[in-house]
Amino acid sequence: MSSKLISLNPDLTRLQNEGYEVEVTAGCLILRHVPYVTPDGTVDYGVLVTPLTLAGDRTARPATHVVHFSGRQPCHKDGSPIQGIQHGEGNQELGGVMVQRSFSNKPSDGYADYHHLMTRYAEMIAAQAQAIDPTATARTFQPIEIGEDVSVFRYTDTNSARGQFQNINNKLEGQKVAIVGLGGTGGYILDLLAKCPVAEIRLFDSDLFLQHNAFRAPGAAGIEELRELPAKVDYLTRVYSRMHRGVKPFRERLHAENLHHLDGLDFVFLCMDSGPAKKDIIEYLIHAGVAFVDAGIGIQIAEDKLSGIIRLTTATANKHDHINSRISFANADDDAYSTNIQVAELNMMNAAFAVLKWKKLLGFYADLEHEHQTTFSIDGGMLLNEDLLP
Repeated sequence: MSSKLISLNPDLTRLQNEGYEVEVTAGCLILRHVPYVTPDGTVDYGVLVTPLTLAGDRTARPATHVVHFSGRQPCHKDGSPIQGIQHGEGNQELGGVMVQRSFSNKPSDGYADYHHLMTRYAEMIAAQAQAIDPTATARTFQPIEIGEDVSVFRYTDTNSARGQFQNINNKLEGQKVAIVGLGGTGGYILDLLAKCPVAEIRLFDSDLFLQHNAFRAPGAAGIEELRELPAKVDYLTRVYSRMHRGVKPFRERLHAENLHHLDGLDFVFLCMDSGPAKKDIIEYLIHAGVAFVDAGIGIQIAEDKLSGIIRLTTATANKHDHINSRISFANADDDAYSTNIQVAELNMMNAAFAVLKWKKLLGFYADLEHEHQTTFSIDGGMLLNEDLLP
């Protein structure tokens, strides 16, 4: 719950000041202790829930006139259903509340704010209960214990609440992940992970964020920032810590002597050059039973055009016997097929493949093939999945 969010917004503060039992949890506004008449003709109490539309830490005009309700079917005082507000039925969790139905009642001009929205529904339902019990009210003026959100985010994730996939998003909670290499693909992976409720994101890179990096990394670095010659991990930590509290920079290159920095992780994204160091890291992760993906891009110039392949190799506890045949451990300088060509959209695509695969492993996305090797050919637009689990 967020007492700060309520105090910053007049419509939410007004609800609280008028005695309603309001909370803000997981991007939803919750109004408890709403009296209603059950199908049995008795008075009971339910809960109204609606996803919040926010602009930063300020409420915007409600994006929907539909609200959700936890409780039985609200009825008139004679026990007949209140037909005029019925919208839909079905169990789902919103803001930690299991709701069973939704209501729809839209004024001609819509709802001006969340005070207008919630009190309108509360009054329509409660009026019938008060006809039976005049003391029944949603305005209890009960003290409500409200504290700051315990969250890895700096501000509330209203996106998953609005899309009603919070339960799925919660599968990512508590994960500790790392990105090794932040030159291009790794930066885009960070951009995606910063929107996830993971507990920790460790960043490993010893290089500076230079001008060429700005043209293949997410965001738009200012010239003053480039003049500072920041380390990649410091620059990206500064940007993404505005949103996520769990970003932890390590300005060092991983090698056989410091692999203990990978201890305690649940997943690793490898976005680094080939070579013996990569082999040491992969062997360490396999031995520790830590799943990982290795992202690679091979681009060449041919007939004044760019062509090549994006590759993503996945290793899990259930399958890692394909690693040596899929990943090169030769030094980049010794690899005749190695180039230094990187383009932002290819880095972005590879990062998306990597995060999609990680989320598949956690059950966020459906996974029919359980592929452990994916390649995308640029010239033919061909996406190929290999090394499938039976």
